Amino acid sequence: MKKLMTVIVAVGLTMAVAAQHGRAVVRSRVVIVSPSFGFGYSPFYYSPFGYSPFGYPYGYNNGFNRPSKLDMKVEDIKADYKDKIKSAKHDSSLSKEERKKIVKQLKSDRDKSIHDLKANYYKPQKTTTIPENG
Repeated sequence: MKKLMTVIVAVGLTMAVAAQHGRAVVRSRVVIVSPSFGFGYSPFYYSPFGYSPFGYPYGYNNGFNRPSKLDMKVEDIKADYKDKIKSAKHDSSLSKEERKKIVKQLKSDRDKSIHDLKANYYKPQKTTTIPENG
């Protein structure tokens, strides 16, 4: 009888532990490297049916997309205003209402400058000529 109770308790504990949520499942990526021999040409890279299921040969683009000059300028503006907003939020010499007002104004200025940059980015720049003294 004692052995039967021990087995029932052990099975009950095992089932209780197995029923717990949030068990950690560790999944890892397995890379298998195998030797291959060939002539350096594969007909699978250039498919006559459109995109190849094997991707492009020898690193065309490699999944890297270079940001445009406009994107880089927008990120610069965002970084500048982020720094200004952070320093305004931590300025203890101002009252809470003044800080909120300044932060709101900075966010509005940031959005306006980004909008102006995007609106004027593709417009041709006017060049001024300096008249010669003669």
